[in-house]
Amino acid sequence: MSLTHDVTPSSDVGLAARPAWRALVAHHATIAQAQLRELFSADADRGDRYALEAAGLYLDYSKNRITDQTLKLLAALAGECGLRERIAAMFRGDAINTTERRAVLHVALRAPASEKIFVDGVDVVAEVHTVLDRMAAFAEELRSGRWLGHTGKRIRNIISIGIGGSDLGPVMACEALRFYSQRDLTVRFVSNVDATDLVEATRDLDAAETLFIVCSKTFTTLETLTNAHAARAWCLGQLGDDKAVGRHFVAVSTNADGVRSFGIARENMFGFWDWVGGRYSMDSAIGLATMIAIGPAHFRSMLAGFRAMDEHFRSAPVERNLPALHGLLAIWNVNFLGASTLAVLPYDQYLKRFPAYLQQLTMESNGKHVTRDGVPVDFETAPILWGEPGTNGQHSFYQLIHQGTRLVPCDFIGFCQGLNPLGRQHDLLMSNLFAQTEALAFGKTAAEVAAEGTPEALVPHRVFEGNRPTNTLLAERLTPATLGALVALYEHSVFTQGVIWDIDSFDQWGVELGKALALRTTPELESATEPALAHDSSTNALIRRYRHSRNNSRTA
Repeated sequence: MSLTHDVTPSSDVGLAARPAWRALVAHHATIAQAQLRELFSADADRGDRYALEAAGLYLDYSKNRITDQTLKLLAALAGECGLRERIAAMFRGDAINTTERRAVLHVALRAPASEKIFVDGVDVVAEVHTVLDRMAAFAEELRSGRWLGHTGKRIRNIISIGIGGSDLGPVMACEALRFYSQRDLTVRFVSNVDATDLVEATRDLDAAETLFIVCSKTFTTLETLTNAHAARAWCLGQLGDDKAVGRHFVAVSTNADGVRSFGIARENMFGFWDWVGGRYSMDSAIGLATMIAIGPAHFRSMLAGFRAMDEHFRSAPVERNLPALHGLLAIWNVNFLGASTLAVLPYDQYLKRFPAYLQQLTMESNGKHVTRDGVPVDFETAPILWGEPGTNGQHSFYQLIHQGTRLVPCDFIGFCQGLNPLGRQHDLLMSNLFAQTEALAFGKTAAEVAAEGTPEALVPHRVFEGNRPTNTLLAERLTPATLGALVALYEHSVFTQGVIWDIDSFDQWGVELGKALALRTTPELESATEPALAHDSSTNALIRRYRHSRNNSRTA
């Protein structure tokens, strides 16, 4: 399929004009004041009926402010917006990234070797498995100790250098799957161009035992290449021989010339493709550090989890489709209940970086203000996503979620079996998860508070309004396969939301302006003479103040 062909143009019908959208507006008016207490009281089976299971994940969505009619209309909206057709187009390899005229094929990264997906006449699945096999061979070399550094020492430290999608996914995955990692290897990540990030990552390491993975598709990303050259200088400062670069640096890139000029041999470059967006790339060669940490077998298990959710998303009807339904519930909460934010609350310490990963996935994908045709939207798009692991958040921001003036829908994520059994602690952890969703849904009335003997003056302070929507995601254990399924769930949920809003979820033009201005500003900060500044008065003043302070520190 040619990358220059887009078979899914935007509809001439605006979202607000769609019959299902108008029906949802009217429906919302009839249930806007509905209370979860009443909905559960009227339907004894609600908790069982409003649940789905797929790819090892169980979703309880019963504590959303919805009825059967809400779900029927949301499914109708998905049909009118062509969700099934857009899913098929993505899996075929059509250029559904319309502004860049590219295929969007992160699903090919975990497709079985027997599947064939063609882009411009090339079977990309075969290419994916070739790279996976090379990654596995290299990972085993490192894990076994056969790969030696320049001085003959075993590599014990891995530092992955990237930024954005080349960093957030692997960071999250390595932390999430730490239980399965090889503990005699230290795996760290550097992304921030702030020198502190690299300095702290290398402070206690021996360069002779350290390997850097430089992750940059173009091998020109400013922050990544700045850190890579600083790491190169650190390494050579200890080892003193340019030939050491070949044993202490590998690259994940498509720029063979740039990699070679850095000093990395072509056989130590692992490629990926234009049809892999950065925030969808953790299961490509960008995940090399993850594979080294947990081993090829566990990495392939993670891919199997991705694939299981992919197949469910591709084949299940919308009303029984876990990612599609998750995305449609987000549409309901954002566009009809007026929620501008989503809290993701994993009750597992290993998932502490999961909300940060989802921030990019959600907000870079769907933080858009025009449709695919460039028409300004007249509705809200991506919610602001944030979160922390439970139970830490309960002693921090849950106050606002329970009694604040903003509606904050929440996704709770938990596991029936903990990976580190320690007395009754996992039962305590999960009891808190279940209690929080119950409290958010049903609250506590003034009458109930007063009946507890609360002084009258304190009653208003101790009332919980409830009626706060939540999803609960449960799995048996946090395994590599479970993590793959969980990430794929959110990938496809984000895609579903983008289809409904008719926006391009796969470009990110919003990051370009700041980067371009930074390139203009950097020489002004570094200039030995006072530069002529042509910014606004605020930016000019800030630059002058910075230069004055820096110059004073140099002469002090």
